[in-house]
This record gives sequence, structure tokens and C-alpha cells, in this order.
Amino acid sequence: MHRVNVDLHELFQALADSHRVRIVKLLLLTKDELCLCELSEALDEPEYKLSRHVKILKSAGLLKSVRDGKWIYHSLVANENYLKAIFKGVGLFPDSEKTSETDYARFRKRAMKRKNGRCSLPSRIIDSTEKRA
Repeated sequence: MHRVNVDLHELFQALADSHRVRIVKLLLLTKDELCLCELSEALDEPEYKLSRHVKILKSAGLLKSVRDGKWIYHSLVANENYLKAIFKGVGLFPDSEKTSETDYARFRKRAMKRKNGRCSLPSRIIDSTEKRA
């Protein structure tokens, strides 16, 4: 069983950033584990930025990771009832700007390139000059 000793305020601090909420929402929508390059492409953010957010979510006990070759796959920790309740609340919260739908659509496009349910492509580098160009 996955146990992390964190306080309640640490869980909510981890969810106090829009990028981290987007990561959690995407993982809720996909019901799958995702590598950092897939997260990067789906959220249209650079890997180095998301890596920091993934680390914070892991430290708060919200995410777990597993290595498969050169990829590390991240997924939600779902075996704790209190986390199920938090994730349900995050999933139910209104998304008036439809950010989650956009992120999920980008992921679905990237997911078609998976082989055997796993990422098979190198990451795409996004730097601030080419982003949103």
C-alpha cells in the first residue's frame, strides 16, 4: 500500500497551482499513467516546468511513478479513500475555460502514437520563443 506522511494542508498546497490541477485533471480523464513528454505535449508546457510540478504532487502523496526503460510514468495514487474524495472534487469542479478538454484533446492526439499503451516518441522541446507561436 502507498503511504505518505503528509498533512492535509500539504495536499491542498500541492493543488494550489493551476498547472498541478491540470496534471491531476488530465490523469483523471485519461485513467492512465503518463510520461512527462506526454504531459508536456498535452498541457503545452515545457518538461522542465512540469517536472517541478510532478515532484511537488509526488511529495504530497498525490502521484506515484514507475520507471519503464528510459521513461517514467506518473499516475494518481488511488488506493486511499481520502485521495479518492479529493480527486473526485477536483474532477467535479467546473472548468469554465474548458482547459481540461483542450488538454485531453491534445493528449488523445499524442496517445495515438503510443505502442502497446506506452509512449514511443522522444519528447518535443518547447521553449518560450516557439510556444504559442
